[in-house]
Amino acid sequence: MSAPLTVESVLAVLRPVEDPELRRSLVELNMIRDVTIEDGTVRFTLVLTTPACPLREFIVEDCKKAVFTLPGVMDVQVAVTAETPQQKSLPDRTDVAGVKNIIAVSSGKGGVGKSTVAVNLALALAQAGAAVGIIDADIYGPNVPTMLGLEDAIVEVRKEARGDVLLPPVAHGLKVVSMAFLIDRDQPVIWRGPMLNGIIRQFLYQSDWGTLDYLIVDLPPGTGDAQLTLAQAVPMAGVVIVTTPQPVALGDARRGLRMFQQLGVTVLGLVENMSYFIPPDLPNRRYDIFGSGGGEALAAEMGVPLLGQVPLELPVREGGDLGQPILISDPQSASAQALRAIAQQVAARVSVAALSPVG
Repeated sequence: MSAPLTVESVLAVLRPVEDPELRRSLVELNMIRDVTIEDGTVRFTLVLTTPACPLREFIVEDCKKAVFTLPGVMDVQVAVTAETPQQKSLPDRTDVAGVKNIIAVSSGKGGVGKSTVAVNLALALAQAGAAVGIIDADIYGPNVPTMLGLEDAIVEVRKEARGDVLLPPVAHGLKVVSMAFLIDRDQPVIWRGPMLNGIIRQFLYQSDWGTLDYLIVDLPPGTGDAQLTLAQAVPMAGVVIVTTPQPVALGDARRGLRMFQQLGVTVLGLVENMSYFIPPDLPNRRYDIFGSGGGEALAAEMGVPLLGQVPLELPVREGGDLGQPILISDPQSASAQALRAIAQQVAARVSVAALSPVG
């Protein structure tokens, strides 16, 4: 006679099922919750570590297979939700209240599509169900509001005892703060390091971010004051380096990557943007305008993951100019699919870092 079906027996067969990224038991990680049994139907909640989990269906299927090995199980119903873990604090850095993970997007040189990657990375995470904000820290060339259709946004300021607090405008579900909100459209920013340091800290600590799973920071190109300020101010979940396949961009990306490593910031991986051109009238053709294989070679050389390769398509540029990023304007395009996959990889790596044992 078979043993009765119980919550304990369900948890016992689920205990060997591991999170593929963390390599730890779902049960031990408290990712299996609210198990109920009724007339042979087993129901439970699977709590993932990010709404953008790339292995969601794989994990659900493994759970169902395990439970179906129990005698008497007629059906298995899995409700899936997510709780994004908070990045580990550091003794010499100051957390941003309510923000779980800060992810920088950087490049060694300008013109490689860094802001496009940052905006669409943020959008992909938000579309997956995460609470996301973005700081346009490219003080000298703040383009994020244009890309999100916020050029004419009016930023409200709330008076508090600690000083003025910015209330970030919202576009496509993203909370946005940018230097572009604080200056006239044609006004150049002619600042030295200390002033830049101050405004970035204000964006971080004097903005009403509420509760965010991810705060994306679009850094200016290069290896200057903005990168140092961010790395020294807050505990960062990591940085994404953007490059193109051509040697000039790769050389600058290598230097930028090395800088973050020297500052003790985790390099989540490399994104190769403009990997190839897809003409609108010949969608099955690919042209390697900027060369090929450079991002893959650099990632292998530096020992970091190649998070993805994003093609160059006209709708990417058009959508950015019109305030409709490619994930909004053409979500099934090759570029949108590549950017969505990159966001999943970034989210997974951030969760692994947050939940991995220290040391």
